[in-house]
Amino acid sequence: MAGTGQETAAEPATADREIVISRVVDAPRELVFRAFTEVRHLAQWWGPEGFTTTTRSFAFQVGGIWDFVMHGPDGTDYQEWITWTGIVPPERIAMLHGESRDDPNAFTSVLTFEPDGAATRIVMRTVFPTKELRDDAVEKYHAIEGGRQTLSNLAAYVTEIVRKEAGSVRKGAQG
Repeated sequence: MAGTGQETAAEPATADREIVISRVVDAPRELVFRAFTEVRHLAQWWGPEGFTTTTRSFAFQVGGIWDFVMHGPDGTDYQEWITWTGIVPPERIAMLHGESRDDPNAFTSVLTFEPDGAATRIVMRTVFPTKELRDDAVEKYHAIEGGRQTLSNLAAYVTEIVRKEAGSVRKGAQG
């Protein structure tokens, strides 16, 4: 028997375990994607407001690892570990994110980068192993607001790069 069409209206099986955050960034997709590929870029914007990042190791390739510490504004250090599980430049990045390599509570995130005129729409879809871990991340660590702030920091960072590049082009044309 053919499907009734209700399947498409149903929420995905992961709906109660996921957080989805999106933002339009006023910069070309290739630049927004590149901001994730080099630690010198990530160090400038990664994390919520007031956080800084210290990288211990970084290899942006499938199977590569980013081992880092996020320093909170209150002085708390958060051990972080990401392994890249899928990379399709400049369209998609998939990762497993936890406190360490063997973290049983690690979660997956998929970031997609879609052209939106001259801008880029980035969508960050994070799926936790359980609903309880998702709820804990939202309530205890303010994951939704932190994710929004992180994408806001990314937007400000790449917008500044675009502004500086435009200024360099104008200066060159005048010279």
